[in-house]
Amino acid sequence: MFPKSIHLFLIDGLADGRCACELSNWSGKAYKIPRTLISESKDREDLTSTGIYFLIGKGDTPEEKSKIYIGEAENLLDRLKQHLTGKDFWHEAIVFFSKDENLNKAKVKYMERKFYDLACLSGRYDVLNRSIPTQSRVSEADRAELEEFMFNAKMLTNILGHRSFETVPQMKSYSEKEAKFYIQSTRGADAVGMPVSDGFVVFSGSKVAKEISPAFKKHNYIKLWHSLMETGVLSHQDESLVFGKDYVFSSASAAAAIVKGQSANGLMEWKTSIGQSLKDLEKIKS
Repeated sequence: MFPKSIHLFLIDGLADGRCACELSNWSGKAYKIPRTLISESKDREDLTSTGIYFLIGKGDTPEEKSKIYIGEAENLLDRLKQHLTGKDFWHEAIVFFSKDENLNKAKVKYMERKFYDLACLSGRYDVLNRSIPTQSRVSEADRAELEEFMFNAKMLTNILGHRSFETVPQMKSYSEKEAKFYIQSTRGADAVGMPVSDGFVVFSGSKVAKEISPAFKKHNYIKLWHSLMETGVLSHQDESLVFGKDYVFSSASAAAAIVKGQSANGLMEWKTSIGQSLKDLEKIKS
């Protein structure tokens, strides 16, 4: 990977206003537009281009995932205006198009399906498309070009605040020399995880405490525990309660609390195979 230069332009001069985003040596361009400013964006002539868009909304509670809808349009602004009356879950839109007008219907349909698959695979956001987008057929040369376009679009989506297409790092991609952390307790917890850039991931197959403590039933994390049960992230397997998929928590303490079924300091509870705590390891690195 090479260093990249990114240009952000605050159209309204406000941090929470409209934002145009461009990447050095790339023909693509992105806009992040609050829902409340869609109707005022008719001054952006390039928004009539063909492209892809993501409608993004927050969960109704802190425990719920954010939501995303993935679409394509031959006139992005017109389509976004239609969604003002058709969908009410979203609070902002991110759109991508080509400054050289190189994208056509077939190409954006191809990317729509690919981004849909990536969002579903990631599992970080609830994907609200009612049906699976159809994937158009494009030439081998166009596929290579579109894969590069999507790579840059994913990067800018992250920079604009949404990791909706990033998969959780897999344990097998890390060497044994890199730190993995464990929690094992007398109530059946046997979990493995590691810090990631947006929190702490607990890996699939990890076991959590079979019973939660009485005090934990009044803790704020009990809502998250119930949400994980309801969505199937946690499920009963034989006599254990197990993570059925990798899950990214907002912090190491949140992850530790769910694993142990009680209030926990994740910096102290998560330890390497030689007993070194996450707190101690972070002190060494600093």
